[in-house]
Amino acid sequence: MATHDSGSGDAGRAKASFGAFARKPGKPVEPVEPVCANKKAAHWPLQGESAESWPADAIEVGVIVDAYGLKGWVKVAAHAGAGRGGDALLGAPRWWLLKDHERRSAGAQGAKTHGDSVVAALDGVADRDAALSLRGSRVYLCRSDFPALDAGEFYWVDLLGLEVVSEAGVALGKVASMIDNGAHSVLRIEYPVSGKDGKPAMGERLIPFVGVYVKTVDQAAKRITVDWEADY
Repeated sequence: MATHDSGSGDAGRAKASFGAFARKPGKPVEPVEPVCANKKAAHWPLQGESAESWPADAIEVGVIVDAYGLKGWVKVAAHAGAGRGGDALLGAPRWWLLKDHERRSAGAQGAKTHGDSVVAALDGVADRDAALSLRGSRVYLCRSDFPALDAGEFYWVDLLGLEVVSEAGVALGKVASMIDNGAHSVLRIEYPVSGKDGKPAMGERLIPFVGVYVKTVDQAAKRITVDWEADY
């Protein structure tokens, strides 16, 4: 299963910060419960944060676009849909918010899907006006709070930067980004070349993230092995 980039005009291409994942085909897509178990977070009322207190594994997963209702809930346009990485928003105990240069965080007191969006109650956001003041805030979650994936599933953010080699051991480049073509995810690989002017440049390869081509993903070794040749 693949995700889409709903926050960019470059259709189908995800920014490096997105918390989406690609599924290596070979197993059916399981339905995802659209509402979280209303897990209560520790008491983390909305508070200011600094660059120093910002988590090192923070991943951007969406943006607050509006208030929802009258009791302080916010509406989030997620960068990936539920079941495709966006469900991290449904269970993470703490959200990290960045608007302009202001950093804040708040405990998530409940979240659910609502159409194409996610709506949530944040600790310390008690009414509609407070929720409206958060519009435009980019939402980050700790990578460690993402839901665990089954074998053969990978968050896009974990694939970026991995070396790609052929089964014969030929280096093909590094994963620069991921693309969703509607049917599956695609690895966009960059590798150094010489430009027409003789200056260093970057070439590009597109390899479908499907089992017939992707043989192994070794995150510990930071390497993806593919059935692909350099001259394809």
